[in-house]
Amino acid sequence: MKTILKKTGILILTVILICSIWPLRADAAFEIPGNCQVQTDTGAAGIVKTLDYSYDGNTYYSLRDMAMLLKDTEKSFSLEITGNSVVLHPGGAYIPAGVENLPWESAENQDISLRRNKFDVREQTVFYYTLIMELPTGVYDCFIMAADLAMILDVDITVPASGSLQIHTQEPLDVSPVSLEQAGYFYGVNSVLVGDATTGEVYYEYQSDSPWPIASTSKLMTCLLTMDAIAAGQIALDEGVTVSGAAQLLAASDDGVIPLEAGGQITVRELLLGALLPSSNECALCLAEAIAGSEEAFVEMMNQKARELGLSQTVFFNCNGLPFYTEDFIPAKRQNSMSSADMFRMVSHLLKVYPQITDYTSLKEVTLESLDLEVRNTNPLLRNLPEATGLKTGTTNRAGACLITSLRADDGTMEHDLVVIVFGSEDSIERGRVSGLLARYALNAFEEGAGWTEPGTTSQLSENLPTHAEAAVERIIQTARKRAGD
Repeated sequence: MKTILKKTGILILTVILICSIWPLRADAAFEIPGNCQVQTDTGAAGIVKTLDYSYDGNTYYSLRDMAMLLKDTEKSFSLEITGNSVVLHPGGAYIPAGVENLPWESAENQDISLRRNKFDVREQTVFYYTLIMELPTGVYDCFIMAADLAMILDVDITVPASGSLQIHTQEPLDVSPVSLEQAGYFYGVNSVLVGDATTGEVYYEYQSDSPWPIASTSKLMTCLLTMDAIAAGQIALDEGVTVSGAAQLLAASDDGVIPLEAGGQITVRELLLGALLPSSNECALCLAEAIAGSEEAFVEMMNQKARELGLSQTVFFNCNGLPFYTEDFIPAKRQNSMSSADMFRMVSHLLKVYPQITDYTSLKEVTLESLDLEVRNTNPLLRNLPEATGLKTGTTNRAGACLITSLRADDGTMEHDLVVIVFGSEDSIERGRVSGLLARYALNAFEEGAGWTEPGTTSQLSENLPTHAEAAVERIIQTARKRAGD
């Protein structure tokens, strides 16, 4: 009898578990199909199918429908869409597939998923998040955010009324951070800042004076101290560093990125590449130990450097940005933190004194020869913007998704480094989109007249940015070489 009751109990429990899990699986692919009325300034108008992914209002638009409406305009583009790839050619002629500008046949949820599909624009792979699905006719369509399409085509899109879009084919994309802030766009991030690192001018800032967790963007300070050590002759780029037991343990943990083994040798240059591109925590630890003898001593150097640079809202607990646990009976979980104003000050110093750092951070991928291992840069804007030269991504649960972007701009006399700082976005998708929009704003603001800030923004953070003769000469030489090659 006991055996029968036991088996019956197990069966009932199993049924309960299955019933509780099943709805979760159904909700995991939650897309709300809809239709949007889209009109262009050329008079073309029609229905564009939409999908609200996971949330109402998180809207993705049919690329085929958009391509048909823009077919005979200056913003026309051709499309090739398969089950896992998209090829878009701006200026190309779109060939209709017979499914364009028709409303959904069914209001049922579609069986698709948000994923980073292979996406080529002008024969270059870019990183935009899209939804690809097969329509009932067997034709594949791709759904994309309106903001992402506007960035790809450099076209201005407005919302004249709910459920409609207006595409201004004669106008370039116009990004106004002040308007975005007023609309509540930055409520989804902790802080942002846009400025010119060369002059110290700030074009726009939002919650820039409060400290926030910064995750792996901490490695920019580790990089700065490494460059200081190289400049002082303490270490050399081609010098081999012996991997410690602590670095091996970190590499083998859930936070490990590159498989380092204790006793192995890897050069300082490769450690920098490992820390900056794939964001290797163990490479940052190797650099700290090579320079200061221990991570504890290196962290003291990090905080001392912060004080020297006047970073009043900054504190470091480790060299890589991982959560740091104290050794108390009830351990505290701490994270490196910094205000975006402090980050701008530090990055400006780094780019002024060591402009060659972008030779590393602009690389999309590289092979670490000591390990015979190819690593990729985690910065999506390097694929989406030709002006992007770096700098660093970072993510923890508490910090959210962070990205420090550097952009190269030329005022006709010399090159400038523009910087976009985004702290605490919800995920890597939003991190890339917010950073991409602000990067285009930075480039537009610079082109319209460096030295001017958007109404409602603030001025300069140049008082604690030291000059460096060698860096200035190097910048002039780089600019001259570029002009000679044009």
